Amino acid sequence: MKQDLYLDAPRGERITIAGYVLGDRCRPTPRSLVEIWQADENGEYDRRGFRLRGHQFADEQGRWWFNTVVPALYPGRTRHFHFRVQRPGGYVLTTQLFFPGEPSNARDRIVDETLLMTISPAGDGQFARFDFVV
Repeated sequence: MKQDLYLDAPRGERITIAGYVLGDRCRPTPRSLVEIWQADENGEYDRRGFRLRGHQFADEQGRWWFNTVVPALYPGRTRHFHFRVQRPGGYVLTTQLFFPGEPSNARDRIVDETLLMTISPAGDGQFARFDFVV
C-alpha cells in the first residue's frame, strides 16, 4: 500500500506524508484514490517521466501515505506538494499542501492556512500529516 517516491534516489531530506481520506461526516472513506506529484530537491519537475509522481488507494480505514523527499523552492513558489483525491464515485479534489513556518509562504499567493501540513521530526527525516475531506 505504501508508495515509495524515492526509488529513483533523489537527494534531499526524506519525508513521509500520511493521513486519512474522510467523507463529509468525517468518516473514513476506503479505496479513495490519492495522487501526488512534486518538484525534486532542485525545484524541478520531471516532465518526461514519472519521477516524484505516484498514486495509491486508501486502505479500508481510509489511510494513505507516501515516502518522498522535501521539495526544493523554485522561483515564485514556496515548498508544496500537489494532490488529487477522489472517493469512489465522487468528485476530484485537486489541491496543494504546504509546509508550516516556511518563510516564502507569505509571498506565495496560493498558500491557504487550511492546507498547512502538521509536521514533526522522524527517525529518517520528517513526518507530515494531513486529512482530506471529500
